[in-house]
Amino acid sequence: MSHIKTELSDGVLSIRFARADKKNAITQAMYGDLARAVIAGQDDPAVRVIVFGAEGDSFSAGNDIGDFASIAMSGTRPTDMAVFDFLKSLAYLDKPAVAAVRGRAVGIGLTLLLHCDLVVVAEDALLSTPFVNLALAPEAASTLLLPMAIGHQRAFELFALGEPIDGRTAHAWGLANRCVASAEVDAEARRLAGLLARRAPGSLAGTKRLMRDAERLWALMQAEGEVFGAQMLSPEAREAFTAFFEKRAPNFG
Repeated sequence: MSHIKTELSDGVLSIRFARADKKNAITQAMYGDLARAVIAGQDDPAVRVIVFGAEGDSFSAGNDIGDFASIAMSGTRPTDMAVFDFLKSLAYLDKPAVAAVRGRAVGIGLTLLLHCDLVVVAEDALLSTPFVNLALAPEAASTLLLPMAIGHQRAFELFALGEPIDGRTAHAWGLANRCVASAEVDAEARRLAGLLARRAPGSLAGTKRLMRDAERLWALMQAEGEVFGAQMLSPEAREAFTAFFEKRAPNFG
């Protein structure tokens, strides 16, 4: 049973995380389904807008740590993982993308938003990028896109300290277009998607291509992956993952 659900209605393709019992933590199988859904949406002329959302009370807890750790310890290069198929699909997506965020948005749950053109966030949502907490490195071209969106100091704080910010702060910093009550998030995202779906699709795509350098983003994603991969096999990362599973603070000496 897939944990990624898709539905097309009135030109809007909804792509939803559907693993609510695990806070929508993303496995490599889910990344493969996400990539296929985005590529299909990009190629289908009936799709005018893509909306990323989630079932349950969290947008996404980020990578499924157990799934991720087992693959990492096998020696698989990050750039060979299904997550990179998804990242590449985002880099080259020129149709408008909207995100509807409630609850936790961790790691890629936040960096995905940097590839969305309109973001609706719940006031009490909690967004974080705890890459350094796990002795890893940022991904999804976020080392470029996050500082561009909110400034170097704020981006570095999110990366280096890994502490969450709430939806109101995310909106004030420029990570979201709308900040609403949690119960209103999906409806507001659908409303905005409906407005986009009625705009000229060629004009929207052209505008988005002018605003984003897909080749640069994809090249940076691969460069980030090399650093990520080196860290993933480091003693620091082994200590961080061990500490995570043992529910203790890591000791980096």
